[in-house]
Amino acid sequence: MAEEKWHYNVVSLLSGTERDFLIRNNGEKVAISSLDGRKFGLFLSDIHYERIVTDDLIKVYNQLSSEGRDFEIVFVSCDSCEETFNMYFSDMPWLAVPFADSDTRERLHDHFGSFTEYYPALLVIYDAAIGMVVNEEGLRAVEKYGVDGYPFTVKSYYELEAAAKKEQSLRSLLVSPSRDYLISNDGSKVAVSDLEGKIVAFYFWFNIPDKDGGPHKLTRVLAEIYRKLKEAGESFEVVLVPLDDNKSSYEQGLASMPWLAIPFEDEGCERLIRYFELWPFHLPTVLVIGADGKIMLENYDSLIDDYGVLAWEAFPFSEEQLDLLPEKARAAQTLESLLVAGDLDYVIGKEGLKVPAKELVGKTILLFFSARGSGTCRGFLPHLIEEYHKIKRMDSAFEVVNISMDKDQDSFEEFFSGMPWLALPFGDERKKSLERTFGGGPMPSLVVIGPTGRTSTRYATRSLATHGADAYPFSEERMKELDQKIDELAKGWPEKRKHELHKHGKLELWRRGYVYRCGDCHKIGSGWCYTCSMCGFGVHPKCSLKEAKNEEEEHDEEISECDEEVYNDFEDSEDSEDFKDSEDSE
Repeated sequence: MAEEKWHYNVVSLLSGTERDFLIRNNGEKVAISSLDGRKFGLFLSDIHYERIVTDDLIKVYNQLSSEGRDFEIVFVSCDSCEETFNMYFSDMPWLAVPFADSDTRERLHDHFGSFTEYYPALLVIYDAAIGMVVNEEGLRAVEKYGVDGYPFTVKSYYELEAAAKKEQSLRSLLVSPSRDYLISNDGSKVAVSDLEGKIVAFYFWFNIPDKDGGPHKLTRVLAEIYRKLKEAGESFEVVLVPLDDNKSSYEQGLASMPWLAIPFEDEGCERLIRYFELWPFHLPTVLVIGADGKIMLENYDSLIDDYGVLAWEAFPFSEEQLDLLPEKARAAQTLESLLVAGDLDYVIGKEGLKVPAKELVGKTILLFFSARGSGTCRGFLPHLIEEYHKIKRMDSAFEVVNISMDKDQDSFEEFFSGMPWLALPFGDERKKSLERTFGGGPMPSLVVIGPTGRTSTRYATRSLATHGADAYPFSEERMKELDQKIDELAKGWPEKRKHELHKHGKLELWRRGYVYRCGDCHKIGSGWCYTCSMCGFGVHPKCSLKEAKNEEEEHDEEISECDEEVYNDFEDSEDSEDFKDSEDSE
């Protein structure tokens, strides 16, 4: 919101070629000159935009008029149909540019449409003769402060903002002229004053049931957090801010909740939405208000999404406690906390087999984030299957669980059909939680969960690609030991090698930090690689070093760059596609 200093001769802009008047919805004509020296706003809208916005504006306009305060509104319709214009305008108590004068309406939209990104919009103008726009976001002031926002200038808006934040308290947020209480799930009234001095979570709520018809997951988890904090004797409360327009839905939802609520259809709900500037895409959400009445934490629901019931450990929501939460989550992690969500307590095998998650407890588990659409995943799968069987022969207390990133069921089933291990069902809600926990990085991605249920490493892909089953059990010490061994070996390898499949230049020895596909044996590799920096062609060191050609007998002049023909041939090959997948993921 910025105060504008643009000046227009609004009287001229509002006038038509043969028209010097505006109209009311009863057909009355009002001279445009009557706006001279007055404060007014241009309301740019049409019937398709949010009706609630228009209703709020009507309330404010009527109250200002009844109090004799100077403010007029001129409706400039975006409607393309006169019938819809008349239907929309029929409820408006202010003036309008006639629908028939489409030239003037278009001219006004051309002049003032650039002031706002979205419709509907209220451009507040002081003095039609001067035509100075003093606030291009007048609706924001109207919606948030109602009549108190008058005269709707940027300056008055920010003065109200500063005063509201300075004076904000639990009472100013929850008490209205007609109500100083909340209600419990049994219908009894509880004074707002009983909550003073407590930390209070405001739960902005729609009654959105889960797939099974029960309470929404956020409601269930918040209820468990509430129970834990109450049992611990903490000074904490939750207040439901209902946004439903269905009373039975509201009553049904509140009956299952252990906390307090603002009454159904109370004007305080709408006021809080405006005050905290919450939009539909923000909802449902949870704001935490401190004992001093000031905001402590926005989007507590995001913490609940990330940590589940463990989010209660963030109490009393100090920076120190919030910083400790990730470490607490790691310490508290178990395999069941990762793989169990309500009734979803199993993974699947072939032919509809359900394996309870508890049967995997105590084993080393690889979570395999993959997608059939990824060329690198397809290339990596045969290698993983081979090493999987080797590890299973070494330790039966080992398993892989596929976490599909596929976009459709058919792709999931086709890819999973070639895997000898388990999987989460396609579209399972636990996938989102696992993505949040482990970052949803480039694919393929292998996360190792040790026998204790804690994460051993999130980066096992490279180790398994480089060392295969020898990397098991993927402990930090084991991987470091293997990397040191291969680094020592690499010191004795030639810095450059020729390869028969790459005839126009030597390949250089590089250490890649990502998975690649060998251009010789077509198996997945990682780490050291003989590669061409121009075209990306690369081979495992073992494939390059086994070449029988005697380089000392070759007297061909070294060509430092691939010629265009070789580069283009490789660009069109399947190996090139896989290298691009890998390099993009780096």
